[in-house]
Amino acid sequence: MGAAEELPAGAGQEAIDELGSIRQSIDNIDAALIHLLAERFKFTQQVGRLKAAHGLPPADPARELLQIQRLRGLAEEARLDPAFAEKFLNFIIAEVIHHHEKIAGTENVNGGGRGAGSATTGTNPAS
Repeated sequence: MGAAEELPAGAGQEAIDELGSIRQSIDNIDAALIHLLAERFKFTQQVGRLKAAHGLPPADPARELLQIQRLRGLAEEARLDPAFAEKFLNFIIAEVIHHHEKIAGTENVNGGGRGAGSATTGTNPAS
């Protein structure tokens, strides 16, 4: 874990063990976040393909605004900085729009098909 370099020489084994335990919890949450983002992007790929098939624009500013407002509220309830939650969601939204634009381009060029993400795997690079 490299705790010796982070804790003073006098730090007890109990503190080192507690730090390791806390970090393991953080690592578990990070893994869950990655898996949840992958699931989210599977659904946004479906949205992107549906939008492309029906000539809808990749971005939906009204939906984005509602999502930002909803997530800011959830952040407040969870005692998380709403500005941080908004930045996080804006990053995700930008990535989703980018992928929707790629899907629309692929749909238009190929006349249909899977469209999302990598041309060789059909998967979303963000997932």
